[in-house]
Order: sequence, then C-alpha cells, then structure tokens
Amino acid sequence: MENSIIKSVKALEILDSRGNPTVRVLLGLEDGTKVSASVPSGASKGEYEAVELRDNDPERYNGKGVLNAVANINTKIAPLLVGRDTKEQIKIDNMMIELDGTENKSYLGANAILGVSMAVAKAAASSSGLELYQYLGGADVRRIPVPCMNILNGGEHADNSVDFQEFMAVPVGAPNFHEGLRYVAQTFHALKKILASRGLATSVGDEGGFAPDLKSNEEAMELIIEAIQKAGFDPGRDIMIGIDSAATSFCSDKKGHYNLKWSGGGKKSSDELILLAKEWVEKYPIIFWEDPLAEEDWKGFAKFTAELGDKIEVIGDDIFVTNTKFISRGIKEHTANSSLIKLNQIGTVTETIDAVRMCRDNGWRYLLSHRSGETADTFLADFAVAMDGGHLKTGSASRSERLAKYNRLLEIEMILEDTAIYTWK
Repeated sequence: MENSIIKSVKALEILDSRGNPTVRVLLGLEDGTKVSASVPSGASKGEYEAVELRDNDPERYNGKGVLNAVANINTKIAPLLVGRDTKEQIKIDNMMIELDGTENKSYLGANAILGVSMAVAKAAASSSGLELYQYLGGADVRRIPVPCMNILNGGEHADNSVDFQEFMAVPVGAPNFHEGLRYVAQTFHALKKILASRGLATSVGDEGGFAPDLKSNEEAMELIIEAIQKAGFDPGRDIMIGIDSAATSFCSDKKGHYNLKWSGGGKKSSDELILLAKEWVEKYPIIFWEDPLAEEDWKGFAKFTAELGDKIEVIGDDIFVTNTKFISRGIKEHTANSSLIKLNQIGTVTETIDAVRMCRDNGWRYLLSHRSGETADTFLADFAVAMDGGHLKTGSASRSERLAKYNRLLEIEMILEDTAIYTWK
C-alpha cells in the first residue's frame, strides 16, 4: 500500500563538476522508497540570489565546504520533516522557509533547503508510480524543450579573451528533440574541427563549450555560423544562436558602465552595448539574448527590450534571480520579455514553480537552466518538461553532468512516443 510519509532525511557533502563541495540529500519513505537529490552551484551569480551556505574554513576545500549545510539538514530540517507526507510539497517547502527565517535563506542555506525540496518531489513521484515530469507537470505534459546547447564559452566560465559568457546553438528547425540534439551535437564537433584547423584551443570551459582565445567577441559568432554550415545545417532556419552576455561580470559600476576587459574591447555605455546588439541581430540569426546588461542596470535593460524585444527573446537572469519580487517589477517596467529559471537561485521547488507561473500568466517566456557547477542529477530535465517552457539550457555536448540531462530527455521522449511535442513556442 502506498505510504508517502517521510521516514528518514540524511545529507552528505559530495563534489560537483568543478571539484567543489555541494550537498546531496538521501530521503527514505515509509513504503521503502529511496531517492537522492544533488544541488548545483553557480559561478556567475546574481547579487540577490538565495544564499549558498559555505563553511569558510580555509583548511577545507579553500573555504568552500558545505558541512554546515549538511548539518542543518541532518539536525534541523530532518526532525521537522520526518512523519510528513511528501505529497505536501508546498507545505514542506514553506515549513523549511519558516524554519530558516531569513529573506535569502542564509540561516539554513539555500543549498540545504533545495536539496531536501528536490528529494521530496522525487520521492513523492516515485511513491506514486509516476515519472517525475508527470508528477510535477500533470497527466497531459508532453513538450520536450528545445536544447540551447552552449558550444563556446567566455566570461566567468572560461580563461580566455571572450567577454560574453555563452554562445549557444539552438535547433529550432529540427522535427523532434532527438534530431535537435543531433543538429547541435554535430555543430559542436564541426566547431572543434574548425578550431583545431586554425591552431585554436579545443579545451572546454565549465559547461563543456570550447574556450579559445579569439580576436573579438564577434569572431565567436562567425565561428559558430561557419560550424553550423560545416555540419550541414542552415543558420537561421535549422539552427539559431542564443547569447548570454552575463554583463554583470564586466560591469564596472552600477550606473551602466561596462568594460569589455577580456577581449580588449574597451569601455562601453549601456547605449553602446545596445547599438552593438542591434547590429548583431541584423547580421546574425540570434533568437535570444540573456543578461545583455547588468543586474543593476534596470533602465538600460528596459531600453534594450524596447529596441529589440519585438525581434528576439530578451532574458533576465541576474536581474531577476528566479524571484517573483524582481520578476514582478520587470513585468511592470517592461524590463525584459523572459526570465531565466534556476532552482538554486531561489531555493525551493515551490518558489521556482511560482516564478514560472508568474512568467506564464503575464505572457512572458522562461528559460529553464542548469548551473556551471553541476552534478549527474537529472532533476532539471524532468522539471523542464513539467514546466512546458519550450527551451532549456544545460550545457554542451561534452562533460557527463551535462549529457546526463540530455540523455534523460531522450528517455522522456521515448516514453512519450508519438505524443511528444517539440516546438519553440
């Protein structure tokens, strides 16, 4: 007989894809169900993200240990939740938020709270005999997201001369997910051959994209167009390009001044970055642009959206941090027309769903996203299907923690068979 009551909650310190500590939660139910959930970590972080609790002990992992977060789960959260029903996700998440008692989850740690929140959802789904995407999204959920594959890295994700953090290949013209994944994987391999032929580095950054030293940011665009064509696809029809500037990383103050320091592109104003973007959108098949301006540059962000929002998806990440308070402001001020969605930016499954719902209810799009420090946990893949957002970014065609998500989506597509939908909008 089904019994989705929590019997045990335990946590341990594990390592993420960068070799830094993160939290894994092991959760058991009265019916014998056992699940685990592992928490990702970001390098390029918004100032207002929920706090990832670190030990700050220089003798362990350069201060990045998470033993305090683990202890908070084992000694504070576990006693609160044992005996609770995992099907009460909202109630459980709110109990942890109340126990934490801070606005940014700095007492227990968002990494502690999220690990438990994810494990609760996994356990409830397993106990119910449902796939996680079905449990979270409902019986009729069936859209597989378009994979926005990061194939070239810069900024905080790579030690190279490119300012913009991510350049992504987006297979909007593919007939289904598995073909879309093939389109961009082949483009990734074509890009590697091009880089090698020119004596450029083919080592990869944190998210698996190549990280060569280039003459300019625009050279990255030219290389990707060449790679798409070399792979046998049509830029703008089969595959488009997504950009994540992560502009906060090269913003020199909070007044809309920027320094393209890695490429040597010099100092720029918000208006000059907007002008550059307008030129690129005219010249290249760009479908979305994430964080084109910094998290404090609300005025510049709104101007960027006014200039380009009818042509491309303008996505806010650091400026919104998956927080309904900031997304609500963005909707009112027309700051963007889409929000990035990251589970660990806000710290619970419930609050992440609330952010998605706010976007959907107000006619915005939303892009589900991994973090640069990942694990092999595939929660995000199921979550992206459940949220029906249409697109997902989870890294490149290298590094197993990225491919785990893509491979899980292939499984979901197989489960759904001919009922699966693959469409950008």
